[in-house]
Amino acid sequence: MSEKLIRERNKLLLSVILFLILLIVEKTGILPFLPEHSLWYLPLYLIPYFLSGLSVVKECFLGIKNRRPFDEALLMTVATLGAFLSGEFAEAVAVMVFYQMGELFQSYAVGKSRKSIKELMDIVPELAHIEREDGTVDTVDPDEVEVGDMLLVKPGERVPVDGIVRQGESMVNTAALTGESVPREVFPGEKIISGCINGEGMLRVEALKAFEDSTVSKILELVEEASEKKSKAENFITKFARIYTPIVVYSALALAILPSLGLFLGTKIGLVSPEFFAAHPPLTWLYRACTFLVVSCPCALVISVPLSFFGGIGAASREGVLVKGSNYLELVSKLKVVVSDKTGTLTKGNFAVQEIEPWEGISKDELLRTAAMAENGSTHPIGLSILSAYKKWMEDSSKANASPEDVVVENDPMKHSSGKESNSLPFPENTENRSGAGLISIVEGCKILVGKAKLLEEEGISVPQQDEGAATSCLVAKDGQYLGRILIADEVKESSKEAVSKMKQQGIESVVMLTGDSTPVAEAVGRELNLDSVYGELLPAQKVEKVEEILSSLSGEGEKRSGYLAFIGDGINDAPVLSRADVGIAMGAMGSDAAIEAADVVIMDDDLSRIPTLIAIGKKTMRIATQNIVFALAVKFLVLILSAVGLANMWAAVFGDVGVTVICIINAMRLIQNPKSI
Repeated sequence: MSEKLIRERNKLLLSVILFLILLIVEKTGILPFLPEHSLWYLPLYLIPYFLSGLSVVKECFLGIKNRRPFDEALLMTVATLGAFLSGEFAEAVAVMVFYQMGELFQSYAVGKSRKSIKELMDIVPELAHIEREDGTVDTVDPDEVEVGDMLLVKPGERVPVDGIVRQGESMVNTAALTGESVPREVFPGEKIISGCINGEGMLRVEALKAFEDSTVSKILELVEEASEKKSKAENFITKFARIYTPIVVYSALALAILPSLGLFLGTKIGLVSPEFFAAHPPLTWLYRACTFLVVSCPCALVISVPLSFFGGIGAASREGVLVKGSNYLELVSKLKVVVSDKTGTLTKGNFAVQEIEPWEGISKDELLRTAAMAENGSTHPIGLSILSAYKKWMEDSSKANASPEDVVVENDPMKHSSGKESNSLPFPENTENRSGAGLISIVEGCKILVGKAKLLEEEGISVPQQDEGAATSCLVAKDGQYLGRILIADEVKESSKEAVSKMKQQGIESVVMLTGDSTPVAEAVGRELNLDSVYGELLPAQKVEKVEEILSSLSGEGEKRSGYLAFIGDGINDAPVLSRADVGIAMGAMGSDAAIEAADVVIMDDDLSRIPTLIAIGKKTMRIATQNIVFALAVKFLVLILSAVGLANMWAAVFGDVGVTVICIINAMRLIQNPKSI
């Protein structure tokens, strides 16, 4: 609890003690020296009133001065002043004290929910140790780190920027970033993200990104943006309170004046007996109007609904999922279709050469070397797998004259990212990437094509008919001659099948895969994961068209649709589709900056099983918000009606306001206190 909250709590406790003492003294008469007339108690009751409610009274008059009077402060001030005028001093103080008690509880709840997200601020590294070329080490602010700097990360320190480990081994704690409780082992060649805590080993890390572009900065930007994007439920409550409060004030004013005026005129013309008028004097109607004002305060709605969504976003962040706004959390709860990319999303994105199939007259050595020359310097997963296979073949052949047909090597994306490992290969003089088709490289004056059949056909090279299996066929041609193909396969993530199953348990009606890979490969992955639909050989623009087609199939338009669509992707080419989907979900660990920027939700550890959990959080958040709205409105309207006809006193109004607010806040805090119950 903050110091400010502690001070407010202490003032409120003192007010409650003074109020209870006065109430006991007045009702029991245990102090005979005090006059029996209640008016003598007014200055005494004003002490706990102003001790607890002075800030509310000030806020009321400040709102009137700024011509924005219609808020909770006005309702409470007018209601309590009216109660004082009615002679109900104890009830006036009770209203203010219990209102402030509700406000204190609300501040505590909001602070607790914010704490679950503000804990992310702890991931910000405070310093960075830069190792200079002369061996000296400078300790600087992380903002001063430049790409290429060599950093020393000591045990227990946070990694200042995204980088690659060049020396040392250690266990790093990524819990605050990914929600993964088990520390991850890192060693030379491993990428490491900013914000994670180094274990017991000393690491030398080469900076790959500046601080403002690193993971930790991106996370904080996403969290800051999240509060600006409100759900429909929150927008409804904001608009409702803006219209509702003036209506209530004018209704209370009418209740205080019109019945008294009507009864008075009725006695003058003989329609109302003087006895009836005497039994319902103007102070009675003033008291009812004050009761009406107290119960009408919209605190329960204005606080509990945003708190529900704030708690939902906090619960998601603890699960390693960043939601950029409560509006997306609401949409997640209504998802009916989930569309996903394949590579790096449903599969690991770690390609491995499975088989080398040269054409007639071409050796396997020549086929692999030609493809490796074209891909030298590439950062594409398929290119990296070819380079990795070629490097492995060179190492083995130097020892035992091994043949590439025996080579099946998993891709290590940390190696070959710049092509420096393949010193025996010439670099391409020029490379042209054909989106969704492959690449054309000019190496030592030769034109080499590596990619799909349509790339070769576009260049006028005839491609023989060959059976398509579950692996990706990477066709190779040189100077117009077809050399053969290299079969490359990608492993399905262990979590993908279970994630798809759990999505359907959460109400997802259809899980669809869109990929630029060949149709046979796509269908093989689809069968393994039990997907509902699979579409292969799609260019980025065609993925957008397919998503548009699926969106049009969902019944209704705009906000009236019965269901919504999410797209999961990780690459730059997924950014347009992520933007077009109702909810774009990006893989944060392996995903590109463009994909993360375009997405509405970011999964920090690339674990697809986070998505069913996110859907469950979204649904529970919506249930809690709806429960709070229905409960608060039902109780308030009931007490409003009872107070208008004189069947509810100020104490009932206090429950209708403060009691309902506290109950709604407690309900909203279920997501904050016990997220594991989701």
